[in-house]
Order: sequence, then C-alpha cells, then structure tokens
Amino acid sequence: MEESGRRRRRLIAALIAAAGAVFFLGRFFRPLTRTAEVRLDVPREPVPADGALVYARARVALVRDGDRIQALDLTCTHLGCTVTVTPTELVCPCHGSRFDRKGKVLEGPAQRPLKQLRLEEREDRWVVTV
Repeated sequence: MEESGRRRRRLIAALIAAAGAVFFLGRFFRPLTRTAEVRLDVPREPVPADGALVYARARVALVRDGDRIQALDLTCTHLGCTVTVTPTELVCPCHGSRFDRKGKVLEGPAQRPLKQLRLEEREDRWVVTV
C-alpha cells in the first residue's frame, strides 16, 4: 500500500515537471510575429557609382558596390557612435574603427561588422527596414 502511494506521488511529480517543461519550452517554439520596422522611406535617388547616399538622421547609408546597392546601419558596433562614410571606407570618429564598403571590420576596436539592413525599391522610393 505504501509503495503504491510513492509511485502515485512520483507520477504526479513527473507530470507536473513535464507540464512545466512544456510550458517553459513552448515559448521558444512559437513563430516570431515581429513586423519589420521601417527605418527609412525616401524618394529614390540614384546612388553614385562607387559612392553612397547618407541619411544621417536615420543612421543609414545606401552604398553602391559595383552593380549592388546595400543599406548599412551607421551605428558603430563598438560603442554606438555614428560612423562616417568616406570615399574609400567607413570610419568611426569616436574610437577609430574602420569598415570596408560592405561593413566588414578592417580595424578595431569594433569586433563585429556593421549591420546590413533590408533595402527595397518600392516604385519610386527607397525603403529600408530592420
């Protein structure tokens, strides 16, 4: 009789633990329903060959590299200063990190590349989303 009582308690404890695990892990298996945040929505202008369009307020640069145009977040990955675009590279004025035109780190202290943002051409507009 005492043995069956222990089994029942173990079973109940196991069921409670399994329910807790399902509840806890279930948070990680739900699809993300995050909507894209529009960071920049401006009339489309031609990006100069091997040049860039800089939107300082939005901290976004549209950089042309050959035929490809990409949107880069101008927030330095070191401490968050706004990166300056020069004809050959991107430079952080605060601590001197240097990035190539694709956002890859050329020289630290930044360790991570600049974030590439999603760029869309919608009719006659550039739309950059995060």
